[in-house]
Amino acid sequence: MPHKTYCLVITTLLLCLMQAVDGLIHAQERPRAALKREHAAQVETASDSASLALQADTIAPVHAFGTGDSLVVTAQADSIAAENKRKLLELTAVPTTGATEMPADTLLQSQLNRKMWVPNPTKATWLALVIPGGGQIYNRKYWKLPIFYGGFAGCAYALTWNGKMYDDYFDAYREAANGNWNSSAVTDLLPPGYLDRVSQPQVLETLRKGKDRYRRWRDMSIFAFAAVYLLSVVDAYVDAELSNFDITPDLSMKVEPAVMDVKMEGFSAKTSVGVQCSLCF
Repeated sequence: MPHKTYCLVITTLLLCLMQAVDGLIHAQERPRAALKREHAAQVETASDSASLALQADTIAPVHAFGTGDSLVVTAQADSIAAENKRKLLELTAVPTTGATEMPADTLLQSQLNRKMWVPNPTKATWLALVIPGGGQIYNRKYWKLPIFYGGFAGCAYALTWNGKMYDDYFDAYREAANGNWNSSAVTDLLPPGYLDRVSQPQVLETLRKGKDRYRRWRDMSIFAFAAVYLLSVVDAYVDAELSNFDITPDLSMKVEPAVMDVKMEGFSAKTSVGVQCSLCF
């Protein structure tokens, strides 16, 4: 009878050991929190196994005789093993909360990416081409809008004014060349009494020079308008391209006064005071 009791105890211990090994094998595919829970479950299983062995040793001397007593011990061991297995499954089960844990560095990186604005150079260029100032709005450089819109307004005003003056001088020159000196196009453009003081050829030459001058200024206004427009496009592209350019403290320019020795051939060396500019890379 003691031999059967020892066999029962050894069988129970082997069963507990197999459960612990099986839990370790399955724990390799679980997160760190599950491994901690499995460790706690193994400790509890080991304590239960120790208590079971103690209980079996306690029961063995009392029920040393009789087949019914051994059946009772076997039933108690099976129930304890089943209870241990159920507790192990509950502790090692992966919680299904639906929320995925994210590392702290990943959350910090996502917040930095969300705060940092990196414009697309191609998109900024197309917006600047379609809408004047659209590239600056896309790049979020709103302080540049008054500069470019002021340039557009100035060029538009110059173009309108020079175009109007060119039309007036052209009409006056055409009427004067045809001999219509009393035409309103000529008299409204020239000062009162100007025709009486200056000869007609001189008046005709004055009208021609004025016509050519305002035509040249009108053309320059058109080129200036196109230059401001192209400058806004180039600024939008460069600004978007250099938006993520890293300017470290090592990149700096320092301007300071300096004392320099100037040596010229045929003359003695002289000391002069100047300004020194140094670039740090």
